[in-house]
Amino acid sequence: MISRRLFVKQMLAFFALAAGSAASAVRVFGPGSEKNSAELAEAASPAAADPAGPAVPIASFFLLSDIHLSAVDPSMADKLHLALQDISKFESKVDTVILGGDLTDFGRTIEYDQLRKILGSYKLPPVYGNMGNHDYYDIWLTSAGAFSTETMPNGKTDAMARERFQQFFGQPKPYRDVWIGGTHLILLSQDAYVQERPEVGEGAWYSDEQLAWFEEVMKVHNYSQPAFVFIHQPLPDPGTDGGTHRLIRAKRFREILAPYPNVFVFSGHSHRNFIGENHYNQQNTFHWFNNASVGKTRAKPGGAAGTQVQGMHVQVFSDRVVVRGREFTDRTWIDGASWTVPLTKPGHT
Repeated sequence: MISRRLFVKQMLAFFALAAGSAASAVRVFGPGSEKNSAELAEAASPAAADPAGPAVPIASFFLLSDIHLSAVDPSMADKLHLALQDISKFESKVDTVILGGDLTDFGRTIEYDQLRKILGSYKLPPVYGNMGNHDYYDIWLTSAGAFSTETMPNGKTDAMARERFQQFFGQPKPYRDVWIGGTHLILLSQDAYVQERPEVGEGAWYSDEQLAWFEEVMKVHNYSQPAFVFIHQPLPDPGTDGGTHRLIRAKRFREILAPYPNVFVFSGHSHRNFIGENHYNQQNTFHWFNNASVGKTRAKPGGAAGTQVQGMHVQVFSDRVVVRGREFTDRTWIDGASWTVPLTKPGHT
């Protein structure tokens, strides 16, 4: 449980954030396009999207997963600052930053206020995000801030958690898509947690509505143009649906993506270290990459726990996609965490 001392610290942090909220307000999400997906896909056709040739990326972005920002654990904010300091002064253009679920530890207003203030202190490109299971965790806290499974949901609902996330990013649903530099980014979020659907555990439940929307936005990809899909919990084995800590309706998810070449799926949740582990899964019709964590990356073999701050950098070229693991503590690329994936051309498989 959160102690009285930590609760007092949380309240002090809240008042400090509230006092600075007017000055630190920042639009952390990118503007929505007035064009529909079909128009944007046509404008981003391979012939039109490569004016500078294959040596120059069409788009590039950072993926920051599992930040776990907490009002009572300042180390999470310190680690996020390390990542944003690197990104804001990065050696080449960054078109967007994606926050890949578990943005917060409990999905509380105080944590979103803290996140807004931190993001607002840097010059960043548009920032987008999706929800993780921890962004629903406010239901486990009492009004005094103590963790209590016995009194869950403690007068709170999953709908409240979704609303806080949606208000933060200024969007009507927890999922969305966006086009950046002619590149299609699709962000899926779990629609419910255990207050509404006790059976999901820590798994990602996608509703019929979200999956129908997902199927529809994928229909613009009728040639080799790549699509980038962001989930939080990882997938179960091919041919199966997932349970707790996995994407639950995985068979339907895979079925939607099966017709399309050049799909890249990015997950988080597992906090796996890039050092000594393979993060590129090639068992699907799509390319699946599992990210490390900004806030809670596991220790590397023989290393100290809690010292790594890791994320992914992705560059999209006309003929390939390059994915690299980044260590933000010393602003270096991680050996063994670099993949170049050629794109399938029209008429080829």
